[in-house]
Amino acid sequence: MSAATEAPWFWLPHPAEWDWPLLTPRALAAGISMALAASASSLGCYALCGSLLHLPSPPPHACSRGLGLEGLGSVLAGLLGSSMGTASSFPNVGTVSLIQMEELEQGLLKKPWAWLQLDKNSLLAKAYITKQGYALLISDLQRVWHEQVDTSVVSQRAKELNKRLTAPPEAFLCHLGDLLRPLFNDIACPGKATFSCDHVAEALILRVRSELSGLPFYWNFHCILASPSLVSQHLIRPLMGMSLALQCQVRDLATLLHMKDLEIQDYQESGATLSRGRLKTEPFEENSFLEQFMVEKLPEACSVGDGRHFVTDLQNLYMAVTGQEVQVRQKHQGTGDPGTSSSASPPGTDGQLLNQPEEPVSSAPSLPVPEKEATGPSDSVQRPQLSKVKRKKLRGLFN
Repeated sequence: MSAATEAPWFWLPHPAEWDWPLLTPRALAAGISMALAASASSLGCYALCGSLLHLPSPPPHACSRGLGLEGLGSVLAGLLGSSMGTASSFPNVGTVSLIQMEELEQGLLKKPWAWLQLDKNSLLAKAYITKQGYALLISDLQRVWHEQVDTSVVSQRAKELNKRLTAPPEAFLCHLGDLLRPLFNDIACPGKATFSCDHVAEALILRVRSELSGLPFYWNFHCILASPSLVSQHLIRPLMGMSLALQCQVRDLATLLHMKDLEIQDYQESGATLSRGRLKTEPFEENSFLEQFMVEKLPEACSVGDGRHFVTDLQNLYMAVTGQEVQVRQKHQGTGDPGTSSSASPPGTDGQLLNQPEEPVSSAPSLPVPEKEATGPSDSVQRPQLSKVKRKKLRGLFN
């Protein structure tokens, strides 16, 4: 347990101390075997990383250059007295896969919710599809289901459900995006795809039937219950941030109304009168307004129903809040801060959802949200340039 604090982080046991090489048949065979095994492992890592990143296999000269650099590193390690050489390892491949999964998670977080009506089921759903896989989140306002898969799962499931179709996983993912786009955009889809959902134990299966290249195409989204952390990330924290943003907006509007009342009072003290009596208003009383709202408007405003009003009226604000969450998280990662986003309030997006254009985040009501195109973790935030606007002379309702 004390090795991390007591042991040296960098130590050369025998620097520049070596003798004549041991050239026995056994040592020579062992060295050649280790070199061949390390070369084969490195070549496999090159090919696997290229496959995960959807790049062509590296050409022979690139592989030779990589193996040469690894050999040079091994020679330098031996000269410094280290018993370990240098070579590509499969944990590096795992790191690439983890980065791709993190990109899917961040992409899904920035996507808006869509309202779906499948048979008699009213659902809220959001999806994010790339060439590396897809992530899907579905809720019936009682439970939340989630599925996130990569290309290997897509290939295996495509073989099981579509034995007559042979295509790379990227083609299936692209076709799934084309099928889900009309459904998520509330666009009439004239029989191109049929959707249905079934509850199996604690899981939800979203079934898709369509055609691909003139052949029947079937797909099943196997969604399991989402973890509490995922529900908090996509619902609880964004909703808390939206509530704080709307509260801040109400305070600003109340301040503006008080300023308007003072302006009207100044006009009246100057002898101005209304030209139209029906436009006369009483001074704004914030406490009276809030009490009246609680009694008269709150029951109607809190009618959640099937969640459709949340999707149609508040998605710009939702995307602004989640976009701010992603920016804060990327800034923490860029500065090496182990903490995640610590603020749910919105004082302030790589691939689009199913290749659909997003509405600009700046359309959220009264939110100073800095827009940012995020293809990966970045510390630089583009700030819009502000230009000074000449103030026009105010013309009130008074003569």
